[in-house]
Amino acid sequence: MRITYLGHSGFIAEGGGRRVAIDPFLTGNPKAAMAAEQVKVDAVVLTHGHGDHLGDAVAIAKANDCPIFAVFELAAYCAGKGAKTHGMNTGGSFEENGIRVKFTPAFHSSSIEEGDTFLYAGQAAGVLLTLGGKTFYHTGDTALFSDLKLIGERHRIDVAALPIGDYFTMGPEDAVDAAVWIGARHVIPVHYNTFPLIEQNGNAFAARLAEKGIQGHPLLPGETLEV
Repeated sequence: MRITYLGHSGFIAEGGGRRVAIDPFLTGNPKAAMAAEQVKVDAVVLTHGHGDHLGDAVAIAKANDCPIFAVFELAAYCAGKGAKTHGMNTGGSFEENGIRVKFTPAFHSSSIEEGDTFLYAGQAAGVLLTLGGKTFYHTGDTALFSDLKLIGERHRIDVAALPIGDYFTMGPEDAVDAAVWIGARHVIPVHYNTFPLIEQNGNAFAARLAEKGIQGHPLLPGETLEV
């Protein structure tokens, strides 16, 4: 599996001849690795509806004539904007054309801001994305919660993305515990340094992971990890 960091919490994951974008927040992202028009994928996966995750998902899905996998309410919103969708929910899994998606719980809120109105976007989620026999666990925006241990015990996770920005999500200390519980050999920190409120030291986080025998990869936008 080849994983390219788009910045903030966004990725393109490749494996088994498929390319999938996760949380492609590019337009308006000061750390974006590329423009939305450059993204070529077979599917888009969303963890929740906040603008820094929903981002350019609809535009990318329409340009690539590909589906968006999301929790039901968020998928319905995207369908209303003209995108193909698979409206799922936490605990559910689905496989199509070599892309397997399973949504997990995440402890966070989820809404879509339109003008002065916030639209309900269903439950925030994490996602287990399996391509070519490898599994990438993007936890989404979440606090630390004990069922991360259960998810790690029940799934073979090759690489995980964990938020470390604090303030809106877990911070580095909680993310180290989450990494241990999940059991992935490789961990990519996300949701940090995009804005002043979530500034953190990715290299320091990776050093703390190394003390636990876990390889941390504080990727810069545009950089790639192969597992």
